[in-house]
Amino acid sequence: MSADATPLPRVSARAKRAHKPRPPLAELEQKIGHVFADRELLTRALTHTSKAAGRNGSYQRLEFLGDRVLGLAVAEGLYAALPDADEGDLSRQLAGLVRRETCAAVAGTWGVGAHLILGQGEVMGGGRRNQTILADVCEAILGAVYLDAGFDAARAIVEAHFRPAEPGTAPRGRDAKSTLQEWAMSRSLPIPTYAVVERTGPDHAPHFRMAVQVDGLEPGYGEGTSKRVAEQAAAGALLAREGIHAVGEAAAETT
Repeated sequence: MSADATPLPRVSARAKRAHKPRPPLAELEQKIGHVFADRELLTRALTHTSKAAGRNGSYQRLEFLGDRVLGLAVAEGLYAALPDADEGDLSRQLAGLVRRETCAAVAGTWGVGAHLILGQGEVMGGGRRNQTILADVCEAILGAVYLDAGFDAARAIVEAHFRPAEPGTAPRGRDAKSTLQEWAMSRSLPIPTYAVVERTGPDHAPHFRMAVQVDGLEPGYGEGTSKRVAEQAAAGALLAREGIHAVGEAAAETT
C-alpha cells in the first residue's frame, strides 16, 4: 500500500450481521411445518413496525389474531388431554404454555430471528434477539397460518411445537434449567454445563449468548441481558427442540 493510500475503515461484527441477507422463507416454512399459499401473510408476520409500510403493514394485527388462535388451540388440547383436571389446573397449564417466554422459545426453535424484517435501528439494537419481538412474531405467524389455511392448520402447528397434550413438558412455566438438570440426572447423565458464546453491548447494558451442553445432544443456545436469563433461554430452547419431558414422564418411558 502506498504512503498516500487511505486505509479502509474496519467493519464491526455487528455491522456485518446487520447487512447479512435473510435466508429463504422456505427454510422458515419447513421449520414451522406450513407452506403458505399466500406468502405475503408470512412476510407481514415478520415485519416490525420500524420497517412497516403503512399503519397496518407490521405484524401487530396478526399478533392480536394469533394470540387468540394460540389460546383456543392450547385450551382445546388441554381439555382433551386432561379429562380429570379442574378449571384451575387447566388455567395454570394454559398460562404456562401461552406466556411470552414460551412463545419466544418456540420462535427460537424456528430460527425466526434471521428472517425478521427490521429497521436499521432495531437491527443494530439487537432486535433479532429481542425476546418480546420473537414472542410477538410467533403469535403473528400463528395468526398468518390461520388466515392462510384455517384453524386446523394452526392447531396442528400448536400441537407440534407447544405440545398441549403433554402435561409434563417443560414450556409450562417451570424453571427450564431445573427441568433440564432433573431430566439429565434421571438418565444418569452429567449435570448440564453452560458456557458464554458471545458477550456484546456496553458494560452497563450487556447482552449474552449462552450455550448449554448435555451429553449426547446438540447444544442449545439462548440469549438475554444477563447470564442467568440467557442460561434459562438456552435450557428452554434445548428442551423445546428435543421434546424433552419432565422427570416423571421420562422415567415412565424408560420402564
